[in-house]
Amino acid sequence: MGSFGEGYFRDTMKFLVDMALSPKTMKVLRNSGYEAVRVNELGMAKSKDREILEYAAKNDMTVITADLDFGDILAFARYKKPSVIIFRLKEPSPDHVNSLLLSALPRIKDSLEKGSIVVIEDYRIRIRGLPVP
Repeated sequence: MGSFGEGYFRDTMKFLVDMALSPKTMKVLRNSGYEAVRVNELGMAKSKDREILEYAAKNDMTVITADLDFGDILAFARYKKPSVIIFRLKEPSPDHVNSLLLSALPRIKDSLEKGSIVVIEDYRIRIRGLPVP
């Protein structure tokens, strides 16, 4: 596809789902019209968090995880991309994660496109723009 097509068809958000979350999350995203891949599908199941972030940045993807290390790496390295969604839930069942994620995505889309760390908790969403000051 030429450069016109790349810019023109970029409306679909792309997600890289970390091993900390269920494969069901990737399936729910795909079934909802998003592009999603789980790190194990890329042969990256044992990759370091920094390698996963680098892959996501190169491929214009948002990382979805329950691992707090991703936010720490982004903050420390002062990265501008990729965006990361981090779940911090009392009950992290796949159904709960997926429900919260699908309801949050329309509200956090702009922040994700700009580069952000988004923390989804049971009753609130926190957004911090990148790079972290």
